[in-house]
Amino acid sequence: MFHILVVEDDADLRELFVTVLRTNGYEPLSAANGREALAVMDREFVDLIISDIMMPRMDGYELTRQIRQAGLDVPILMITAKDGIFYKREGFQAGTDDYMIKPVDVNEMIWRVKALLRRSRAAHERTLTIGSTVCSCDSCSVTCGGQTQTLPPREFALLFKLLSTPNRTFTRMQLMDELWGPESNADTHTLEVHIARLRERFRENPDFELTTVRGLGYKAVLR
Repeated sequence: MFHILVVEDDADLRELFVTVLRTNGYEPLSAANGREALAVMDREFVDLIISDIMMPRMDGYELTRQIRQAGLDVPILMITAKDGIFYKREGFQAGTDDYMIKPVDVNEMIWRVKALLRRSRAAHERTLTIGSTVCSCDSCSVTCGGQTQTLPPREFALLFKLLSTPNRTFTRMQLMDELWGPESNADTHTLEVHIARLRERFRENPDFELTTVRGLGYKAVLR
């Protein structure tokens, strides 16, 4: 089931989108602004985002920019009351994939969601195999011993980065810049938390372990 994050400060409209998505077989998540959306994405795997532009605390443009700077390519459908080429240009330059003007025809929204998900899956079905462990980019999942875990996007991106080049040491700043972006307010403690979560998830994995290189950063070591 696809997880779709609705980012909209209008509670009634947010609830409408959530209801329509659920009726059409999707698993909706919701947030009232960009900051809440980023917090949701740290906890949950998201297949697609539907985001308003004009929101308090963090608007849709900034949300999109931070997602792209972090190296995440989740499809984004931007929805706004602002018509005109300027607003569309700003959205596409920030990194959005599609654009709708309010009032939104919810049937058209579902058609666009289906098209974006179809293109996304076709473009990103990639896997990485380490021994008996298979990492699937299309679902941010890791399978080993018949057990599959779906990871939050940044956790998966961090693990995939380390496993893509086993035994190579990545500095903390390299990982922070690539996964959170150079403009992010996140600090190295955030990276340490993500490493700790991955170690807990895969402490019994037979194929690899994540090790700390004192004073430098982290690397994946094959068992």
